Amino acid sequence: MPGGRLTNEERQHIAEGLAEGLGYTEIGRRLGRPASTVMREVTRNGGPEDYGADRAQEATRHRARRLKQARPPAPPVPDSAHGRDPRAVRDFTESFTALLEEQGLPRMMARVLACLLVTDSGTLTAADLVQRLRVSPASVSHAVTFLEQQGMLRRERTPGERRERYAIDDEIWLLSTLAALQMNDTLAAASRRATEVLGAATPAGARFKSSAEFLLLVNEALQKVMEQWRQSRAARSAGRQ
Repeated sequence: MPGGRLTNEERQHIAEGLAEGLGYTEIGRRLGRPASTVMREVTRNGGPEDYGADRAQEATRHRARRLKQARPPAPPVPDSAHGRDPRAVRDFTESFTALLEEQGLPRMMARVLACLLVTDSGTLTAADLVQRLRVSPASVSHAVTFLEQQGMLRRERTPGERRERYAIDDEIWLLSTLAALQMNDTLAAASRRATEVLGAATPAGARFKSSAEFLLLVNEALQKVMEQWRQSRAARSAGRQ
C-alpha cells in the first residue's frame, strides 16, 4: 500500500471521483489508498461539496510551510548508546509515523506509538512524550487513552513513584493480529446470521455467505502463522539457554 503524501494528480482523481458521486472506499480503491486517507483529505479541504484539487494542494503546501517555520526540529532521540545517528532515527520515526497514518491511525496516536516503538526500553512518561513530540499534555493524554483502548500500550507505575509510564509490548503486532482475529470471528458470525435471515439463494444472502467464508479462511491462515511464530520464538529461546 503506497505511503507518503497525496500528489496533485491523486487530488485531481479524488475531485473527479466526488463529482461522479463515488464514495471514499471506491475512490481509495482506484488510487490504491486507504479510504480513511481519502476521507481525511476531503474533510480538511472543504468537504465533499466544496473540495477542489488545486485548492487542496495549495492548502497542503501552506500548512507545510507554516509548520516548518513555526515548529523547531524535534530534539534528538536520547537512546544513542548504540552509536545511532540521531538524525537517521528522527527521519525514520517521521516516516514510520506517516506509514501508521496511512493505515488509518490518527496522527497524534501515530506519533506517540512511533515514539515509543523506537525506544529501547519501550516505555516513556507523559513528560517524556511532551518533550519529545513538543505537544501539550492534553494531546498526549488523549492519544494514550485511545492507544490503551486499542490494546496497543499499557500503563505502568513503579512502586514508590508517582509518575505513570506508558509501555508497549514487544509483541505488539501479535496482539494486534489477535484483536483482528476476534473481530473477524464476530463479523463472520454476523455474516452467517445475515445469510440465514436474507436467504442463501438471494444475492444479498450469497454476498454475506461469501464474506463469512473469506473471513474464516483468513483467520485459519493467521492462526497458522501465529503458531509458527510461537514455535520459532520458543526454539530461539531454547537455543539461548
